[in-house]
Amino acid sequence: MANEKFDAIVVGAGPAGSAAAYTMAKAGLSVVLLERGEFPGAKNLFGGVLYRKQLEDVLPDQWHKAPVERHIVEQRIWLMGKDSAVTFSHRNEAYKEPYNCWTALRVKFDQWFAAQAEAAGALPIYETVATELITEGDRVVGVRTDREDGDLYADVVVIADGVNSLLGKQLGIHKEWQPDEVSLAVKEIIALPREKIQDRFNLEGDEGVTIEFMGETSLGMAGMGFLYTNKDTLSLGIGVMVNHLKKKKIKPYELLDHVKKHPMIRRLIEGGETKEYSGHLIPEGGWNSVPPLSGNGWCITGDAAQLVNFVHREGSNLAMTSGRMAGEAVIEAKKRGDFSRETLRLYDQKVADSFIRKDLVKYKGMHQILKEEDPELLFNRLPQAVNRAAYEMFLVDGVPKGEKQKKAIQYLKQAAGGTWNLLKMGVKGWRAMNG
Repeated sequence: MANEKFDAIVVGAGPAGSAAAYTMAKAGLSVVLLERGEFPGAKNLFGGVLYRKQLEDVLPDQWHKAPVERHIVEQRIWLMGKDSAVTFSHRNEAYKEPYNCWTALRVKFDQWFAAQAEAAGALPIYETVATELITEGDRVVGVRTDREDGDLYADVVVIADGVNSLLGKQLGIHKEWQPDEVSLAVKEIIALPREKIQDRFNLEGDEGVTIEFMGETSLGMAGMGFLYTNKDTLSLGIGVMVNHLKKKKIKPYELLDHVKKHPMIRRLIEGGETKEYSGHLIPEGGWNSVPPLSGNGWCITGDAAQLVNFVHREGSNLAMTSGRMAGEAVIEAKKRGDFSRETLRLYDQKVADSFIRKDLVKYKGMHQILKEEDPELLFNRLPQAVNRAAYEMFLVDGVPKGEKQKKAIQYLKQAAGGTWNLLKMGVKGWRAMNG
């Protein structure tokens, strides 16, 4: 095989890599799918939500066979106080097939997704690390692996090796992470009888709920948590900025233990048994951190390209879409017999014209807010103030409502350091959320 040349080598069998491999193999290209893990999903982690539209775009005939857990009928957002939460949610019984999204477990989904690429004709090579790119001048012509005689050659290498992309670093497009550009997410899979999940989350059949929360649970650090329902397990986790963890000298498992003790969370996971514990870095730089997506003989996709919408906690949908688009660009390059930057730039254009760029550009100012604003204010004092204000407004104690309203507003002003600061923060937040 070392002497054989392929049309494409895909490095990484996560959602981005498998989407690229399937797209190209389906079109008749010779494709190698490399994965460093024992099997796809062995070393991968995500919060746990999978979106139907982007999966259907890749697998229009097989998406409904994916090994998912529950289809989501309700999404909740919680702003956490010390022993309370102000909540916002949307539940809709109109979420019928084809469903908008499901919860899923990567260890199951990634194996299935990679198997679709294999069935389409991709050659899987697992437990193999791509140690470096093989280049001729400024053109990528293959990858060197940790196997004996493990050099592989191809017209194009699609890089999908994750957030710490070693190959991206070799190209010089993936700089070393700064602690304020990446968050560390820790997650537990908690086993709980199916009937208890149904009862505690008010579910029927394979209905599911997602809960995302911020506030006191992150101990004054910039971060968000999540709790997702699976068939007979719960996915519970939280991600916070690495620089804040470092400054506060808090260990990730200590933070997750703190989350589990919050009364809003504790009641939902009570009696459960932790089955898995894992951690994962998440790029938080937004559109400003996205590198060039292609060059002479290469494309870069998914987390490796920092294509993550951290505001909406979306990653798998961007990964599958970018992988598919990279595959489509390589197919066109094959037709033209030209794998240069000029042709592969079609991939960059596809991303630019898609929801990926539009969504990331929309929120491109959010990272700067997280860098500039005091995390204690955004993720502790303000959430606490909102909870105090809500408690005051709902308390029926004979105090006139007008006085209660003034008191509630005062809580918010005090937390922000005055009316002017509160207004400035609101304006900055609005601008950051609108490009």
